[in-house]
Amino acid sequence: MNNSVFFGALTVAGLAAGAAAAGTLDDVKARDKLNCGVSTGLVGFSAPNANGEWEGFDIAVCRAVAAAVLGDPSKVEYVPTTGKTRFTALASGEIDMLARNTTWTFSRDVDLKFEFVGVNYYDGQGFMVPKELGVSSAKELDGATVCIQTGTTTELNLADFFRANNISYEPVPIETNAEARQQYLAGACDVYTTDASGLAATRATFDDAANHVILPEIISKEPLGPLVRHGDNEWGDVVRWTLNAMIAAEELGITSANLAEKAAGTDNPEINRLLGTEGTLGEMLGLEADFAQKALAAGGNYGEIFAKTIGEDTPVGLARGLNAQWTDGGLLYAPPFR
Repeated sequence: MNNSVFFGALTVAGLAAGAAAAGTLDDVKARDKLNCGVSTGLVGFSAPNANGEWEGFDIAVCRAVAAAVLGDPSKVEYVPTTGKTRFTALASGEIDMLARNTTWTFSRDVDLKFEFVGVNYYDGQGFMVPKELGVSSAKELDGATVCIQTGTTTELNLADFFRANNISYEPVPIETNAEARQQYLAGACDVYTTDASGLAATRATFDDAANHVILPEIISKEPLGPLVRHGDNEWGDVVRWTLNAMIAAEELGITSANLAEKAAGTDNPEINRLLGTEGTLGEMLGLEADFAQKALAAGGNYGEIFAKTIGEDTPVGLARGLNAQWTDGGLLYAPPFR
């Protein structure tokens, strides 16, 4: 889900340079639609519901950007991408932004010529096994068969971990999370490894979820977030500050329930600047003054979206952890709106 190793870096970089030169913000406005790259299906993050409508934590970012730019969160074309196809889709201009559990790394930022606009989920790679395997630590997996998504840095992290612990494994290559789920449940592999959030999302779809254990080891840092092409700073700013608005709104106490009240004006200058009742921040982005209001009206602040898509009261069941606000001991922090 996260972490694709890049292929053909020079080709991808060349595509990115050409696509970025066009000016994505103007393209999206002219098209009256945002093309947003998402996963092929990961419950809680980005997946079609029973009615075929895409929903989830990452989908909320796409919707917020569409609302900020076009005034309508439904004006999104969701483009499913795999670990191998996502970067080419972004570099070529097939999609305007990528929001699909993608890890911010040096090579993706620098060599592939992409720009990560922030982190919307702090994660790490983990392992899931059937409870009946009787394993309580990843260090007990010597000789295990491991389902691993091809073309990902997950492969590299896995190899490093097993080598460092002087144990062996047999990889079972898979292309998508759906295939991983199928192979794992069929017993084709003893272990499934990916981001811990992805493991929780996958386990949530099992009929016998309680019979599967996510082991305690987290073997990597996986800062996940939306990304755009290098060289299109205006568009990067739009996506970045839409995400920041969602994060800052939670810290500032702006919710779906009180958005209209706060938008009428408050005695907090930063809330007023964020919501566009004071200052010219929207104009600086080439958007309407109330761009953040529209983004927040699409689904709420960061905490609200987390709670209803992947939080502890959902089937995915994730605690805030590192993704709590900095004021609550987490890493979540938005720069000032001023």
